[in-house]
Amino acid sequence: MRIAEVAEKYDISADTLRYYERIGLLRPVRRNTGGVRDYSEDDCMRIGFVKCMRGANVSIEALIEYMQLLDEGDATLEARKQILIEQREAARERLARVQEGLDRLDYKIAHYDELLAGRGSCSAARTCDAK
Repeated sequence: MRIAEVAEKYDISADTLRYYERIGLLRPVRRNTGGVRDYSEDDCMRIGFVKCMRGANVSIEALIEYMQLLDEGDATLEARKQILIEQREAARERLARVQEGLDRLDYKIAHYDELLAGRGSCSAARTCDAK
């Protein structure tokens, strides 16, 4: 497949595909006699995996390391698992921060509901101290 076809199939830009190849997320893609990239099924499987992991917010750095280990074979299973465990922990930490922000917004919205219903004072609405 040509780069435009792969880009469309995976909903990813051609520039991103070139970038992924340049930084090592993808192996160098074979080129046809005209020098045009010709993506194999294996290349496409890797692209699908990379896109899936990026969708799970795995960092580029962790993903580069993971893909290098993947290319080394089954001897790296434990190391690859450890990368995923670390990325899962980072995702949990991000999720906790997002949940804290959501809780704070819920609290402030509830406070405004009280103000609008005439059951609260306005001074607390201007601060972010309480939650």
